[in-house]
Amino acid sequence: MVDSEQRGLDDVVIGSSAISRVDGEEGLLWYRGYSIQDVVTHLGYEGVVHLLLWGELGDRDPPEELVIRLGELRGLSGPEAAMVDAIPSNAPPMDALRAGLGGLGGRGFGYPPDETDVLVLVAVLPTILTRFWRRVRGLPIVAPDPKLDHVKNYLTMLHGEPPSARRTTALESYFDILADHGMNPSTFTLRLALSTNTTLLAAESAAMGTLQGPLHGGAMDRVITMLDTVGDLDRAPRIIREALDRKERLFGFGHRVYKVDDPRADLLREIASHSAEPKRFELARGVEEIALDELARRRPQQRLRTNVEFYAAVVLESAGIPPPLFVPTFALARSIGWGAHAIEQAATNRLMRPELEYSGKELREFPSRFPGRRTADRRA
Repeated sequence: MVDSEQRGLDDVVIGSSAISRVDGEEGLLWYRGYSIQDVVTHLGYEGVVHLLLWGELGDRDPPEELVIRLGELRGLSGPEAAMVDAIPSNAPPMDALRAGLGGLGGRGFGYPPDETDVLVLVAVLPTILTRFWRRVRGLPIVAPDPKLDHVKNYLTMLHGEPPSARRTTALESYFDILADHGMNPSTFTLRLALSTNTTLLAAESAAMGTLQGPLHGGAMDRVITMLDTVGDLDRAPRIIREALDRKERLFGFGHRVYKVDDPRADLLREIASHSAEPKRFELARGVEEIALDELARRRPQQRLRTNVEFYAAVVLESAGIPPPLFVPTFALARSIGWGAHAIEQAATNRLMRPELEYSGKELREFPSRFPGRRTADRRA
């Protein structure tokens, strides 16, 4: 019988990658050999795109040629825009993003994916998402500005006005931190799809569907709901105890990989301390400490720590991202990681075809009350 760890593919190595190193025992995350701490300190998002896609740093930050190229690729054609505008207004934003992604099929995506395929998706996804979001709210569409940096352009299209430096810095740091994370569920889905020789367009749509699940990227809005429910820090101990008594999951805590502090959570906590309203950060910090104490008391053997979702939610909120757009914004940031993995997968591809251990009944004979349709047809 397959045990629970095997069912979750814990510690199962299916290949190698030069893109990012994730070490849950040491609390490490590297991009192409650079620590995530150094990446966030020294690079904007375009710099991260360059590093993950080409494996090396650009000549400067931001890499001027890449900024220009992404700016040129942001626009939607008439038919592409019409398809986004045809998406039902009550569609969840993540479903709308995937539907808009499907409208890019006329751009000639093929197999194997190339650098242009990757850059197209990095560039155009914010345009799809903001066009849908503003349309369904009756707001005028804001065209992409090819002269703006990637994150600033996204915030401008979303809100209809240039963002503050505080918001831009917070969200760009978030994009850097969420750009890649090894063989996470959505990246595994993408690489599995690519192994069939499908297009990056199709594989990234599959990855987005995986990201949407609350056990992967879809829990950040639940963190905000928890903070809003607590409201006052004095209420936090009771609310947290009662939730755990009901066997409810505390979103924002625990990670399958990290057995020590998640370096992304540490960075996002620091970013939130500067970007969030002081009272909001004080509430989040207090809830975090109370939750960690209660989890350690109840489940000491599990070594549950704060994960990336907890302060990611606080940072996104401080950057002016509405909770329904938390997961789609995660997808925008992760698009470069997915693209880099797609190219790496295609370079040494082999169809992934794992097996399942059969645990059903032994071979059985059909009862006599089922004479067989083909026999009955011949008799007729």
